[in-house]
Amino acid sequence: MADIQGSYDHLFVAVPTALAASLDRGDAGGSVAVFVDGEPVVDVWGGFADAERTVPWQRDTIVNVWSVTKTMTALCALLLVDRGELDPAAPVARYWPEFAAAGKEGVLVRHLLAHTAGLPDWDGPVAELYDWPAATARLAAQTPRWEPGTAAGYHSLTQGFLVGEVVRRITGRSPGEFFAAEVAGPLGADFRMGLPAEHDHRVAATVPPPGRDGDHRASAPGGDAVPTAATPIRVRDGNSVAWRRAQIPAASGYGNARSVALVQSVPACGGSVRGVRLLSRAGCDRAREEQFSGEDRVLGMPVTWGLGYGIFGDTYGWGGWGGSLVMIDPATRVAVAYVTNQMRDPGDDDRGLEIVMAAYDGLQGR
Repeated sequence: MADIQGSYDHLFVAVPTALAASLDRGDAGGSVAVFVDGEPVVDVWGGFADAERTVPWQRDTIVNVWSVTKTMTALCALLLVDRGELDPAAPVARYWPEFAAAGKEGVLVRHLLAHTAGLPDWDGPVAELYDWPAATARLAAQTPRWEPGTAAGYHSLTQGFLVGEVVRRITGRSPGEFFAAEVAGPLGADFRMGLPAEHDHRVAATVPPPGRDGDHRASAPGGDAVPTAATPIRVRDGNSVAWRRAQIPAASGYGNARSVALVQSVPACGGSVRGVRLLSRAGCDRAREEQFSGEDRVLGMPVTWGLGYGIFGDTYGWGGWGGSLVMIDPATRVAVAYVTNQMRDPGDDDRGLEIVMAAYDGLQGR
């Protein structure tokens, strides 16, 4: 069995066992954290930070968690809603006047958070993702693909710029700066959107699925997705220095399982973690207010969207390209996070589900 480092409550032994099983099946590396009441009952890691299996995964290794980043951006928006500075039912143009172009006057803030704005495709060059003014100007000029609010289609890259620009217009700070000052800083969480160079040595580069290379592209997991002309994103793009430095608040957050679980313990625990209150209880409840339920046009599968989070029964959260995941359960005050540098094809990846199920095995024993 793969060597697993870290610590865990004996009731949760199934969690490190599940991580070890993934590593034994050929994964490069990863980390898992389970937080209950804002404190870790599991904080483990194992494997390697590189594809060649020469650099061991360390306690402070970080990785691009891809779309798990969306939960961090959503939390920033929820903070502003809680403070009365952002109204989810208001037109986006109230905060971002230029956005009203091309028939988007009726797009509401909640449409951005729930992937129903009709702007799912990034159709510009990859390099423009690294230029915030250019990226947001492109989106402000776009025409919606459907009547906003009437359908959902996963805004895989665009959502972060759309919500992030609203955050920037309100606060005068980029979403990465706002997150650092208002969320990660107060909590002491090792998570960043826009990674400074001094952290490069800690990054575990993304490893493509077995049999693929750096040109492996993101694709929808469902079989009924509508084809688009969106610019494809490759693994090599995500492993570039330009990607690390940029703020792409839907897909370029860097952290480990410990930091993801700590941050998302805020909504799991009614808004307060370790004596730091970031949200009211009502503010937490907003995250899982259903905005859409049905077939997602881009993902090609049924999805229920809240305000920035996917809803799964009594739990909510989201996953990232390649396998990283966070699950929030307010009823048990639990946050489960799994991050990995080892991609697998969507149809052959149940690692996150296995981790969550293992965590519930431990909860039943408490």
